[in-house]
Amino acid sequence: MTKHVQPSDLEFAALISSKICHDVIGPVGAIYNGLEMIDEDGVSSSRSDTLEVVRNVAEQATARLQFARFAFGAAGSASVEIGLDQARQISSGLAGDGKKYQIIWNETSGALPKNQIKLLLNMIACALTSIPRGGTITVDVSRLGRSLKFILRCTGRAVRAPLYICELIACPDSLEIDALSVQAYYTLRLAGETGMRLSVEQHPDAVQLIAVADP
Repeated sequence: MTKHVQPSDLEFAALISSKICHDVIGPVGAIYNGLEMIDEDGVSSSRSDTLEVVRNVAEQATARLQFARFAFGAAGSASVEIGLDQARQISSGLAGDGKKYQIIWNETSGALPKNQIKLLLNMIACALTSIPRGGTITVDVSRLGRSLKFILRCTGRAVRAPLYICELIACPDSLEIDALSVQAYYTLRLAGETGMRLSVEQHPDAVQLIAVADP
């Protein structure tokens, strides 16, 4: 197996920046196009419909930036805790209008340290690659004493293992990290930072992405 050199801190920051720009540029471009259509149409009957589209896309862009702020950024100090209900609200932005993806949380009480919430949010982003044709991600957070477990169950048409995760778990140096694989790489780095172990379980009708912290 070919081994690749992991990206430097500067390269890593550049890749994360590229991913955030990629995720946001689509809706921002759609807002610009919508505003141009409004300028051209003037007071036509389609103006209100265009404004509604612009409003929806603006909400999508805001949701993606909110997700990026918590999943990749330094929101709050290192010791701050974030509520699971807030994490649920942040992750809902990834599901868009809910027509293609649904994210269901079975537990939203309590709070966890910031980096554990960041890990959970990034796991959800990785889990979306398990259901390219749409489906459901069910999020379970279980705590017993000092033990902690995240289980993300992915179901849908053509469900598959999350992209790049299995390869990186097997060997962190197995992939050349680029703008496509940096999400999985960052998730693996967060798991190591929080002392949690990532694994993937494949079942006939579902895939589970799991993170476990043993006491």
